[in-house]
Amino acid sequence: MANEFKIKTRNPELFLRVQKGHFATMHSHTNYYIDVTTQKYRMSEAKAVAKEIVSFYRSNTVIDTIICLDGTEVIGAFVAQELTDASFMNLNAHQTIYILSPEYIGNGQMVFRDNTIPMIDNKHILILAASVTTGKSALAAVDAVNYYGGHIEGISAIFATVSECDGHPVTSIFNPHDLEDYQSYKPHRCPMCQSGSKLEALVNSYGFSKL
Repeated sequence: MANEFKIKTRNPELFLRVQKGHFATMHSHTNYYIDVTTQKYRMSEAKAVAKEIVSFYRSNTVIDTIICLDGTEVIGAFVAQELTDASFMNLNAHQTIYILSPEYIGNGQMVFRDNTIPMIDNKHILILAASVTTGKSALAAVDAVNYYGGHIEGISAIFATVSECDGHPVTSIFNPHDLEDYQSYKPHRCPMCQSGSKLEALVNSYGFSKL
């Protein structure tokens, strides 16, 4: 796809791959596709992302469980390793960190089965996402954690356009300051559509499909 480039950092394994154009997500139309495919599935990049995410939290932050959204389980495993290596506290009886992914039903509601609820109930939770833009998926995760009795310690993402979600701070490695002309619109208010610009692809947490 045309107009692809990288936003680099000092760490050669830590960067953001983006494509400029006209894209449709489940909740919005955007002028950039944030491609985090290799960060989620390539070990060296996932580890670099995890190390940066852990730097957002103080050493006295208690994290028992990481809830992974958008296919971030590999990153979540490295976050857990970094937290353990840095001697972050957790209150689990097994002195370890759980890594969970939600099950989705109906209109995007997140649920957890009875066998995993003990990993959330009265546990200190980090919500991990690939991106937080409209905030709807993060809010669904917050609602689920609250429902199952967990305590949210933070929400982290590779890219985010919001700084808080339902009163909880959202930390991210990249944000709109790295893409100064980044825009997200409700589908029926998209100026690109109104000007006759055709959609280039449908995008979600799995990737993109050209139109």
